[in-house]
Amino acid sequence: MKALLDRHEHYVLERDGRFLVAALQSPHQVLSTSVCGGGMTDRVRFIVNHQSCEGQGHGDRFEWMNELGEPGYHRHVCNELGLEPEAVAMMGTAANMNYAARIVETFAELRVCAVVTAGVEGNAGCAGDPANWHETESGQMERHPHDGTINTMLLINWPLTPGAMARAAVTMTEGKSAALQELAVSSLYSQDLATGTGTDQYCIAAPMDEAKRPKARAGHHAKLGELIGRSVRRATLEALRWQNGLEASSTRSLYHALKRYGIKADLFLSAMESRLEADELAFFDKNIRSVIHDPGVSAAAYAFAAVWDRLRHGTLSPTLAAPLLRQQAAVLASSLAAKPETWPTCYEQLVVHEDALLDTVYDAIALGWRLKWT
Repeated sequence: MKALLDRHEHYVLERDGRFLVAALQSPHQVLSTSVCGGGMTDRVRFIVNHQSCEGQGHGDRFEWMNELGEPGYHRHVCNELGLEPEAVAMMGTAANMNYAARIVETFAELRVCAVVTAGVEGNAGCAGDPANWHETESGQMERHPHDGTINTMLLINWPLTPGAMARAAVTMTEGKSAALQELAVSSLYSQDLATGTGTDQYCIAAPMDEAKRPKARAGHHAKLGELIGRSVRRATLEALRWQNGLEASSTRSLYHALKRYGIKADLFLSAMESRLEADELAFFDKNIRSVIHDPGVSAAAYAFAAVWDRLRHGTLSPTLAAPLLRQQAAVLASSLAAKPETWPTCYEQLVVHEDALLDTVYDAIALGWRLKWT
């Protein structure tokens, strides 16, 4: 059953099952990552985002899509929707279209609508991370399904110059990355924070209207750029809240703070086994959620990660690594103990293992837990 999500003089946006379709009501310039008809074009009349597969265990569907090839699959989807393939710019994802977030921002004569679907659990990465795919001269490349894509549909109500269209893509991308930064999303391929996923796609549409002077600026200092950045940022945050249950309060976690540095739920308890007595460990295990979500513990873990970042990036001298990280570990231990006055004791007892920094975190947790109840 079709559901009307937005109606404007320049487009009609509807959700139809696994599909989001923006039907453009007048000629538009469209800049997109669409495999067919992508780049800059004035031939697109429909922008489509759709769930092409499930995120996990849908290998047969993925193989079928590979057999069709990208142009063949594009035609298949267009036939399913009853649209001419040449008139469609398309995005695909494993995200559920029911979780699409739509945000409209306006100023004076400008109106920007961002429609985002987003998932980051299986594919988040930072620009420059190591890559596993390589496109050969034949166009073939090793491909695997990934659970995680951020797709952005950006509908602007005013004509743009070609340069402004290109700048809008930059601002849109920065808005997406700002949302990931706000949520401290970790790259799954490096120790950096994520800037996107390896399969992100977008479509930007602006009407062609000779009666209106095209906007030439879409950067941070222009109101159009502000609307683009804010709408995309808000829509990305909202989409991640629905698709992944990811929101600010859920990031208050020891795991979330240090995920990119290797801390994992399935390894955490085993790390405690060698640091706590059997009865202490059993008691700890029963209360582990309250430990990892403790505000003081989370704050100290983020601080530990931030200092680690600055050491890794060369902001701070390597000779300062041990004392600086030791300070943060002592904050972590005394925070868990709920006894800030024990910070000097914690600092004295903790040792930084520069070749295994997470061991310092585990030691601090064990010390803090023991001090809390003694």
